[in-house]
Amino acid sequence: MFAWRRGLPRWISVLSLGVAVWGVVGLLIVQIVVRMNLPLELPTERFLTNASGQVLDAGAGSGRAALMVLLSRPNSTVLALDLYEGGFGIPDNSPERLFRNARRAGVRDRIDAKVGDMRDMSIAGGSLDAAVSAYAIDHLSRAGIERALAEVERVLRPGGQFLLMVINPDLWTRLAYPFLLHHGYFGGTTNHDRWRTQLIDTGLEVVELGTTPGALYLLARKPGPTSVERAATR
Repeated sequence: MFAWRRGLPRWISVLSLGVAVWGVVGLLIVQIVVRMNLPLELPTERFLTNASGQVLDAGAGSGRAALMVLLSRPNSTVLALDLYEGGFGIPDNSPERLFRNARRAGVRDRIDAKVGDMRDMSIAGGSLDAAVSAYAIDHLSRAGIERALAEVERVLRPGGQFLLMVINPDLWTRLAYPFLLHHGYFGGTTNHDRWRTQLIDTGLEVVELGTTPGALYLLARKPGPTSVERAATR
């Protein structure tokens, strides 16, 4: 309308309208499909099926993945690990922000936060039942990804699970986040196979791979019997 009133060429008006429509569509995808301001939805029911255990959230940020675990697995606890230095579109990125979100969700008593680097976790080896990481590890460099995955494998108990969620360059992402078309060094059509290979090379067994709008998820397992399985054989 502005271009038309100014007497500018018609192609400018058409281009402006297209950009405006694209912006509205992107906003709807972010808010309704991706649900950016809400806790994540658990993409697989095979994660932590006994609904209990201590879970690491690597790169927790404001707690979307942590709340996903706590709300869907009511007997679990979460240790949220993050540098908490801001960035990635999260204002006031801090443990206090995460705790506020947990309090609103009614799960504050089941979450703790630790300031630290997922590439060098000061967490005892073999001490956690499961781990999740959502849209964090894929922001790292190639070497950073390798170190972070190795750390996840190290802190898991035998039989422990790891749920990894990364950005998937599907139609939803292309519409809402065109600047992420080449996101991370795993971007592109071979995204699925590369992440699977990366987890296997780390020493984990990939038991499920799938997608949700804008996301690729992989459920992996550290080889070895769980504590429940070991107890059953005694």
